[in-house]
Amino acid sequence: MTADPSSSNQAEGSTSAEATQNEQNADISTDPFASYFNSIDDPTLPPKVLITTSFKASKSTYEFCDELVGVFPGAEFRRRKKGKGFEMGRIAGWAADRDYKHLLVVNEDMKKPSTPSTFTFHLLPVPELVLHADAITLVHLPNGPTAYFKLTSVELTRQIFGHARATPHYPELILNGFVTRLGHAVGRMFQTTFPPLPEFQGRQVVTLHNQRDFIFFRRHRYAFRSPEKVALQEIGPRFTLKLRSLKKNIPAVYNLGESPAPLTIEKDGDEDDPVGELEGQVGEKEKEEQNEKQPSKTVPPKQDEFLWQWKPELETTRRTFFL
Repeated sequence: MTADPSSSNQAEGSTSAEATQNEQNADISTDPFASYFNSIDDPTLPPKVLITTSFKASKSTYEFCDELVGVFPGAEFRRRKKGKGFEMGRIAGWAADRDYKHLLVVNEDMKKPSTPSTFTFHLLPVPELVLHADAITLVHLPNGPTAYFKLTSVELTRQIFGHARATPHYPELILNGFVTRLGHAVGRMFQTTFPPLPEFQGRQVVTLHNQRDFIFFRRHRYAFRSPEKVALQEIGPRFTLKLRSLKKNIPAVYNLGESPAPLTIEKDGDEDDPVGELEGQVGEKEKEEQNEKQPSKTVPPKQDEFLWQWKPELETTRRTFFL
């Protein structure tokens, strides 16, 4: 007897589909964002997001940060100081100890204008925007991951003709085109930056549309003109992201200072030092008591561990996509 080849192909296809689905379910149940969906916290409270910039940011970058504060309901902006102790990893640890859920850093890596543009509508010129920001680092707290995106095509709200005014209502969120395992991780990471329960009376919607690994950000307000027609009015801002790397933990601090090892004198194996042993036991007990009294602090790692990193050789064809 011979088996029907079509039936065997269907069985193999269903088995592979079930295996893929089981793999995705396992990833979802164990990824760092599972606590957001299984949390017992009040779902009406927005996640706290700390927004800051790189060192010596330009004025246009601060304007862009102001727009981002209006996008994320639980966002707060703080200026970043320059010097030792203000590395990104230390800031992430500081924010994690204060119940922030995300750290968003607007980077000026190249320190060059990225989108110079002048817009004119109805003989009313819009002031020229020379934006130096060219990247965004999004850190999920307290333990990561850390996503690094290239930032392009930025337009602030004032540059969008006929834009709507934003309201403080929690927006709805649309994630489109995140289909791979890496795409699911990035999409769920963005999802955790918004409150689980939107306020529908605000009629605001944030869209993150992935197309050819470019993530297009848009924010609109919709209005029902009739039972069959819906109109959209863009609020702004608008920008495009492209994932460059995904790290497992929060950003590392490579020059994390450590006290030197204490001086020790080696002794022969036959010699005993009961006084030293007793002092060591007392010292360990005191350290344990102090550690119990003091709350645990989030310490950044000393080295970055990449889960995924873009390289030119990865794009073998124009149809190779990762999200």
